[in-house]
Amino acid sequence: MSLVLARLRRGFIHMTLIAVALGATGTLTGDVFAQRPTTTQSQSGLSNVQRMDVMRSKLDAMRRSLESGVAALNAKDTNDKSKNPDDPGTRLRGLLKEVNSVQSEVSDVRSKEDKAEKYDPSKLDGLEQSVADLNTRVEAALQATASARKSADQISSDYKPKPQKGKRRMFGILPGKSQDKYTELTGSVAPGRDRVLFLEATKEVRKGQHETGRLLFTTIITTYPDSPYLPMAKLAIADSFYLEGTTSSLIQAGQAYQDWLTFFPTDQLADAAMLKVAETEMRQMGLSDRDITHARKAEQRLKVLLQQYPQTKLRPEVELRLREVQDNLAEHNFNIAIYYRDHYINKKGGLKGSQDRLKEIIEKYPTYCRLDEVYFNYGWTFMQEEEPDEAAKYFQILVRDYPNSELVDKAKDQLNIIGAAIPDPDPIKKNLPTCDKPTFMQNMMQQIAGSANVTTDKNGILITKHDDGTDLIDKAIANNGQLPEGVQPAIQRSTPAPAPTTPPPNGNGETTRPRSVQSPTPKP
Repeated sequence: MSLVLARLRRGFIHMTLIAVALGATGTLTGDVFAQRPTTTQSQSGLSNVQRMDVMRSKLDAMRRSLESGVAALNAKDTNDKSKNPDDPGTRLRGLLKEVNSVQSEVSDVRSKEDKAEKYDPSKLDGLEQSVADLNTRVEAALQATASARKSADQISSDYKPKPQKGKRRMFGILPGKSQDKYTELTGSVAPGRDRVLFLEATKEVRKGQHETGRLLFTTIITTYPDSPYLPMAKLAIADSFYLEGTTSSLIQAGQAYQDWLTFFPTDQLADAAMLKVAETEMRQMGLSDRDITHARKAEQRLKVLLQQYPQTKLRPEVELRLREVQDNLAEHNFNIAIYYRDHYINKKGGLKGSQDRLKEIIEKYPTYCRLDEVYFNYGWTFMQEEEPDEAAKYFQILVRDYPNSELVDKAKDQLNIIGAAIPDPDPIKKNLPTCDKPTFMQNMMQQIAGSANVTTDKNGILITKHDDGTDLIDKAIANNGQLPEGVQPAIQRSTPAPAPTTPPPNGNGETTRPRSVQSPTPKP
């Protein structure tokens, strides 16, 4: 009996081990083959959800513009089945059907995404191309039918389309708000109406009704192509996205500012628009131990700005933002260098990886706040490789150029071990302040927020949040859509909190206690 029980016990243990192994295999297999499409990134760096949000926003704007145009031409609609495809009303209705069809496809894919159902992510590429083509055709059709809408308004000036009611509120009990407030403005064409549209659009954006404001600004672009308000309307659309501040809105704001630069590269606000393109990326940046895609894009935009506009009046702000972005990138590299260093200390290799990251910081980010720690770590890696002469160079740089660093004494000890000369500290740099350590609350709030510690202006170029009557858009309204020469938007000049610090190992190769609350776990 005991023999039988022993065999059963061994069999149970054996089956348990097999189940555990299969479970682990299943977990690995699930991680490899059951990846959600949400985590995939397109060539533009956007997730699938973000790409769908952008498409839905563009399609909604096209639909509203087409519906306004169709409403203006309804007075001439005879419901004839043999319609001329060149007829303005027929043309706009056909485009409206296409927009609704593509919008339905995007909504279907988004529904599958929300329900975690399988779908082909490559389908988004075709949808994005369809949206781009539709946008071009819709703008061309609205501009081509502007005269027809004007004549329709003159022939049937007393015509009023059926008012469109909004969705019912409070579980369908209360009636919804009417959506036909601006139907006459957006549907018909009349001299001087572009100014009225511009004024009303500005009011809507300032009230936070960004979609309505963009519809009115878009009507100026598509209906009054010769309007003096057209350049400012295009820029105001970008501002409305920027002021809205959501992830999809910031993505579209960057695209809108870039499109505006394509049309008006020599405008006096071109440098401010390029700065906004960079700030849309900066506002999406995460902490240094997370994805740095947006940080790299922001750095590229800021460098291009300084190259294309070397005499810009915004240079101090651009240099401040560039330094903050580069600090984020340098901190990212330094975190990975520490990760490899700790692997080497634990006898797991990785010294070369740490050395390469530290070298990149020294070569690319000379203004990094923690460069004294980088030099000490870099010299320490050469000590581990038994290259004392190379290590001495970096310890000497630390002693000479960073006399106030906490690592000076340790660097001198290393120089004494090597037998190299200890240089005198630079008297000028001795009076320079060191980087301030962040407080516990600053670190905690930054971790909770999850966003990078950078300075960005939350105001648009033409429209600001404070709305005190001194915005550039007010000056454009007073000057018939044109800005006076030499104007510049007000740029935020506040300084962000100091970056967190993490010390390198001591002279004996032992890991010291970190001074930062952050505990980065980068994946090399």
